[in-house]
Amino acid sequence: LGMFSELKFPVPWGHVAAKAWGPSEGHPVLCLHGWLDNANTFDKLIPLLPRDCYYVAMDFSGHGLSSHRPAGSPYHFLDYVSDVRRVAAGGWLKAPLKGSFLFHSYCFISPQFCFLYPEMVDKLILLESLGFLLAPEDTEAWLKSKRMVIDRLLSLEAKQQTPKARSPQAALQRLLEANRHLTAEGGAILLQRGATETPAG
Repeated sequence: LGMFSELKFPVPWGHVAAKAWGPSEGHPVLCLHGWLDNANTFDKLIPLLPRDCYYVAMDFSGHGLSSHRPAGSPYHFLDYVSDVRRVAAGGWLKAPLKGSFLFHSYCFISPQFCFLYPEMVDKLILLESLGFLLAPEDTEAWLKSKRMVIDRLLSLEAKQQTPKARSPQAALQRLLEANRHLTAEGGAILLQRGATETPAG
């Protein structure tokens, strides 16, 4: 397990970098580093762990060899949870497998992920961290709202495609269909600044 390979998982602003040890067909274990650290946090630990697992230690966005988010973008904890979901969706976890999470500090990112996506998790191992605790009356609302935010974001990213060119009339019609409260005059005013003319439309 001393040898590792470098991985890159595409994200809209670049990539999330990771290091992998062990056989790719082994039980998946995602290793998440702590505050201001990177994937090298696990260099001395991984060789001491069972050899039949596939360990992937990722660099959170803006850490290690991962791309930084665009200038001016915040780094909220739920954004890091989204990074974990992107890596899971990007091939680290092959359905219907469940993966294990080895987590070092960093404000409950891995416990939050496990709470939001329990169907993807078989074990959570915490190093220098507490679990993720919510008041019982807040649990259901938090779970529903946060999972919806992450799932919608990833769904939109997966649907990214080249914008369609339309005639001005077709663009107005599309805008009015999506915004029933708009009048044709209001839609035309918005399109003056909200659409870009190209040779195709």
